[in-house]
Amino acid sequence: MTDADHLALVCSTAGDGESGVYAYDADAGTLSETATTSVEHPMYLAVHPQGDRVYVANRTDGGTVSAFAVDRSDGSLERLADRSSEGAGPCYVSVDPVGRYAFVANYGGGTAAMYPLDGAGDLGPACDVVRHEGSGPNADRQADPHPHSAVPGPDGRSLYVPDLGTDEVARYRIDADEDRLRPADPPGVTLPPGTGPRHLAFGPDGEYGYLAGELDSTVTVLARDAATGALERVASASTLPEAAEGTENAPADVHVHPDGPVYVSNRGHRSVTAFAAFDDARGGLRSLGHTPTGGANPRDFAVAPDGRHLLVENRDGYDVATFSVDADGRLTERARRAVPKPTCLAFVPRA
Repeated sequence: MTDADHLALVCSTAGDGESGVYAYDADAGTLSETATTSVEHPMYLAVHPQGDRVYVANRTDGGTVSAFAVDRSDGSLERLADRSSEGAGPCYVSVDPVGRYAFVANYGGGTAAMYPLDGAGDLGPACDVVRHEGSGPNADRQADPHPHSAVPGPDGRSLYVPDLGTDEVARYRIDADEDRLRPADPPGVTLPPGTGPRHLAFGPDGEYGYLAGELDSTVTVLARDAATGALERVASASTLPEAAEGTENAPADVHVHPDGPVYVSNRGHRSVTAFAAFDDARGGLRSLGHTPTGGANPRDFAVAPDGRHLLVENRDGYDVATFSVDADGRLTERARRAVPKPTCLAFVPRA
């Protein structure tokens, strides 16, 4: 499917009546607004595999996850349910590969929550909640646990929760018989002190995961055991060019292109770093360069479904920038669209 077969949904946290989810035609990466749905404080969104439900991590009423039905002709949303996020500061929501469960990470609450989805994708109350404990060496950012994402594994059997506060990626076994998150053995992977794990993305074959370190400006390669789901740290690379080492920076998001390149956004450096992956048998990374995003605080980004474009949300630049993905994985700016304080973008297939 091409970009023309999808709509782009963008979370906006602008306030002053402009916060919501904006829908756009995404033909050839050029965004044309089709609808806007008011949502109080949408931080992140995820789309059900069937494409007709959207879930939003919403920082309102102490923290909620909101479920919406999607009109796939224009991207407008109908609110169906609001559930407690089971913790303060929900920052991430995801859905398992077959649409059985949604998951939420609560940055301020130190928790991750699991929600059952019925056959239509409708959202029930949380069926399980796990609470993290621990801290890290950065007194300002790591005094407490801070789950920053909740990522189902490629086979839907494990949930991985990068915790910025504890320098760990916790792993839980998804028990579909009991609707629970069970302790996994081994339980996860520990990163060097001060890494600040934030977002995690798996490659096309699920053999490797790529972890953005918010506090040390790194991307870490994690080998995944297909049989057990266990992770092993095998390589790491800086997300900054040598000339910028030591620059105040905070990587935010990471995604893997269908053809293999790995991309990481740098908020302080205002760039997207591209890496060629799988250079050797242990998942090495080779930098392909650093592309300026043209705006402040590129918080999140998304690779278009057909892989031809990469769209970056410059939250404090108030725009979404579209880049063409060249044959070698490098990026070339193509278009730019003004959007009030964009924080997250996801694609919905047209009906």
